Amino acid sequence: MADHVYKSIELTGSSSTGIEDAVHKAIARASKTVRNMRWLEVASIRGHLDKGVVAHWQVTVKIGFTLEA
Repeated sequence: MADHVYKSIELTGSSSTGIEDAVHKAIARASKTVRNMRWLEVASIRGHLDKGVVAHWQVTVKIGFTLEA
């Protein structure tokens, strides 16, 4: 593996279905404009409650990508 320099961004995805879906949504949206994504880190998980039930999951992820030459 070659030496790399990474830049990271932080995004928050949300989903009414679950945590994994929220992560997938954040990554899918980032992939439309960010190239060379290489890793992710889940920074936080929280939820929105409605009448005592989880209505939406909110997951903040850090996404690392390599810088272009």
